[in-house]
Amino acid sequence: MCGIAGLMTASGAAPDQGSLDRLADALAHRGPDGRGQHVAGGVGLVQTRLAIIDLEGGRQPILDGTGRAIVANGEVYNYIELKAEMPEVRFVTGSDCEPPLYLSRDEGTSFPLRLRGMYALAIHDSHHRRLTLSRDPFGIKPLYVAETTAGLAFASEPQALVAAGVVAPEVNPAARAELLQLQFTTGAETIFTGIRRLLPGETVVAEQGRIIESHRLAALPAAPPVDGPLAGDAEALLYQLDGVLMDSVELHQRSDVPYGMFLSGGIDSSVVLAMMARLNPKGVLAFTAGFPGTGVHDERAHARQLAESVGACHVEVEFTEADFWSLLPRVAAAMDDPAADYAVLPTFKLAAEARRQVKVILSGEGGDELFGGYGRYRHAMRPWPLTKPMRRSGTFDGLGVLRDETKGWRAGIAAAERAEALPGRSRLQVVQAVDCADWLPNDLLGKLDRCLMANGVEGRVPFLDPVVAAFAFRLPDALKVRHGMGKWLLRKWLDKAMPAARPFDRKRGFTVPVAEWIAKRPEIGQLVARQPGIAEIARPGTVEKLFRHSGKDTGFACWTLLFYALWHQRHILGIPAEGDVGAALSR
Repeated sequence: MCGIAGLMTASGAAPDQGSLDRLADALAHRGPDGRGQHVAGGVGLVQTRLAIIDLEGGRQPILDGTGRAIVANGEVYNYIELKAEMPEVRFVTGSDCEPPLYLSRDEGTSFPLRLRGMYALAIHDSHHRRLTLSRDPFGIKPLYVAETTAGLAFASEPQALVAAGVVAPEVNPAARAELLQLQFTTGAETIFTGIRRLLPGETVVAEQGRIIESHRLAALPAAPPVDGPLAGDAEALLYQLDGVLMDSVELHQRSDVPYGMFLSGGIDSSVVLAMMARLNPKGVLAFTAGFPGTGVHDERAHARQLAESVGACHVEVEFTEADFWSLLPRVAAAMDDPAADYAVLPTFKLAAEARRQVKVILSGEGGDELFGGYGRYRHAMRPWPLTKPMRRSGTFDGLGVLRDETKGWRAGIAAAERAEALPGRSRLQVVQAVDCADWLPNDLLGKLDRCLMANGVEGRVPFLDPVVAAFAFRLPDALKVRHGMGKWLLRKWLDKAMPAARPFDRKRGFTVPVAEWIAKRPEIGQLVARQPGIAEIARPGTVEKLFRHSGKDTGFACWTLLFYALWHQRHILGIPAEGDVGAALSR
């Protein structure tokens, strides 16, 4: 797990050393264990390293001796198997990131088909003067590019491209509308004008500072009848599921440093705990966040029981009202590609606490999307006209706060709905695929990446594995949603593997009491309204009024404005994130 960046000039001249240094400086938090650089011709590659595998020998860039070099962020979990399949190659490191260097040489842009992992990588072939960039199919690891008259630049975080002077910090209005109404942004375009994401599964080739080829590797299986529903009764599929989970979790535990997990007490993290407990007889280290003294459900007691049932060491982390006001400016600074998801708050503090004992965390992201867990999926399965479009309402609909209240913010989701409605897919599969296209990479995984990497921790997601996806997505709908309950087969597995989880009990949704905390300080609304980023999007007087009457129905809108005000201050105005919320907004 690292930070990577680079430049490819249009002229072929050597890239500016100062720009390369600024890219590396901006990504230093992603790689506190070392820094590497490689310059050849018109291309410069930089990497900041968080050492996880081959601690001494795995430094990057890695060179093959024939003019090819790689920098990579992430983990290629099947690197041992890949090396065994290439006996003719003399590998010079024990790094998991070395096999793609040789695979790309032999197999061209199809090399990602052989990789099982999470990755964003860059490979420079100085002999052919080509730069190849690639991102894993689920978009677990981020990668951003900017094409200018000077050439092509890329980085693990868009703020690095701004810090290096590649692009100016200007807001893309369409993406901003998505963020405010949807809590995340969709597609390739980011909130920064001139910076785009490499899409999940995308591989691009560049020459002379311009992208000349683009290919996509799908995360989910093709639509039936090519890949129809899995056959077999529930018991047979449960047996298959056990093997699939064992295989993925075992691979995701490959590490030369200590690892642990995030345990919420929900189905997905409980499944990860149950499997890790089976694979780690000496015990598992599990971290759980709770919100003492608030009106939201506290998951720590249930998580504690689960940990005790399998002999895990359980670390409970309190996230308090004081934490909210003190940490939020730092969290907004970490979320340069923003998602107004209040789960960033406990994730950030959990990562800080976990870093005291481990460098790798396994987490349950992706279980809902692959196994059909969200309540809204049940609506999607109803016959027309009873079915409802996904995310049909925005956060600010009907509040009269925003200057622009058009429905254009939903265009990205609508595009994904059209693209994923492939022939042969069920209604449930379509909405699962829509969530995997945008919600998963641009909210959930972005949150995990930024919050953990800001604290020098690697996050791994064993549900988001090609073998797991090939199994789960093709399950019959009735084994995903049954009796009004999602993730039915996964719950059935957990009921056998760890009965203490009580997987068929009705679970409460995960909530962070941001509305409760904001309601106690309505005066914050005046500071929020004064911010330039808020003044240009909100009608005069409406923000103060919204905060004065913050409650159950308007609390999330207040949270979104507060988050965006702090984000805009740091990433557009360039004001450092220092002090608590009040101090930050007062600047």
